[in-house]
Amino acid sequence: MEVATMLMRTDPFRDLDRWTQQVFGTAVQPAAMPMDAWRDGDEFVVEFDLPGIDPDSLDLDVERNVVTVRASRPGLDANRSMIAAERPRGVFSRQLFLGESLDTDQIRADYRNGVLRLSIPVAEKAKPRKIEIARDHDREPAAINA
Repeated sequence: MEVATMLMRTDPFRDLDRWTQQVFGTAVQPAAMPMDAWRDGDEFVVEFDLPGIDPDSLDLDVERNVVTVRASRPGLDANRSMIAAERPRGVFSRQLFLGESLDTDQIRADYRNGVLRLSIPVAEKAKPRKIEIARDHDREPAAINA
């Protein structure tokens, strides 16, 4: 009986390098929970890539200006004979330290197609506004008692 080889790996150092990048991440791409963040008008938007995560395993906590996102992906089935197992598994956690200019009481979260999206409004006190400048000619002359 001939068994067809589906995937062949011959470089143990490359495998070790790949494994350490998945577990610890790199400066450019953190492990397990990569994100994008941007400002869109009066909102700050953050998206986390979490493909294959059960929505019931997602947890979002806010304490002061720190947002903590937790998710978990179940471990491998022990009855499977894996050929490749490169997707990170277990519990993932990531913290965001937000500035005072964001309203953490109004955070909205949505999970669709493997992407967790947080929308955080900019606080009213941080929004640009016009300040009226008083001018001398706007005031009535005051009487001077001598």
